Amino acid sequence: MFKGDTLFSFAGLAVFLVFVGLFPNSQTLQNDFPERAKISLREVGNQLLLVQGDSTSLVLPIIDQSNDTYQLSFEKSLEIEPDALLDLIEATFTKAILPKHYRVEVLQCIDGEVAYSYEMKANEEESIIPCRGRTLPKQCYKVKVHFIASTMSTVSQEGNQGIFNKPSLLYLLLFVAFVPVGVIVFKKKRPKASTLDENNSLALGNFLLYPEQHLLVTDNKTIQLSKKECEILIIFAEKPNQTISREELTKKVWEDHGVVVGRSLDTYISKLRKKLQADPTLQISNIHGIGYKLEVI
Repeated sequence: MFKGDTLFSFAGLAVFLVFVGLFPNSQTLQNDFPERAKISLREVGNQLLLVQGDSTSLVLPIIDQSNDTYQLSFEKSLEIEPDALLDLIEATFTKAILPKHYRVEVLQCIDGEVAYSYEMKANEEESIIPCRGRTLPKQCYKVKVHFIASTMSTVSQEGNQGIFNKPSLLYLLLFVAFVPVGVIVFKKKRPKASTLDENNSLALGNFLLYPEQHLLVTDNKTIQLSKKECEILIIFAEKPNQTISREELTKKVWEDHGVVVGRSLDTYISKLRKKLQADPTLQISNIHGIGYKLEVI
């Protein structure tokens, strides 16, 4: 049986090997940036078409317009739903380790006018995303993406995600490194039993919402909420099946704390929709021009 000091030394060596041997080469990520951007945009175009049931028309070649700007275009006309576009781009760019600061413009082919645009930043509350939930009518569109953060910035901020390029070796070393540590910690301090108090919870469909712990809990699933997500959900839980104006939500969650953030509400609503998918009886609906409603079936 290893002693504690021996286990920690062995774990430290394994961690060192993980960080030295598995981190991606920054120069490689930087040089490969244009190709990763093009592949990611092509995947976004493919998913936009599939959402509309179109599995045959083409996504046209991605055009590199220089200055870290790329253009996505399509063979046929299509509808573009801003929420779907935002979520697809964000998920695809994150997977490809692309910069988190970029500007998206949806251009009308007929005259080049901007039909929709938004700007994403690493700090979500600083992002600007207007007019969500309003579908652009079917016609010819081009989607232009301009990466505002440099590729070098991307490597420095997000390059550590590249260690997952070698998952088998990574998992082995992490197991060797942290299991012994876990054994020692577990022996010293066993985890306490759950302290959730149902008397301090709110019933929400099949969930119990625990405001103090920022948790949504069902019989077989626990979902962690951010503080803002929890505050918004509490407002909905107190007024199920009632339309709540954007002004009321914004005031209670942000203005009362001395902060006004125009785009944040839409971001958090989108995140809550995903987390509530575990319960099909709950749905947050967008009431155009007014606000939102938590529908409890």
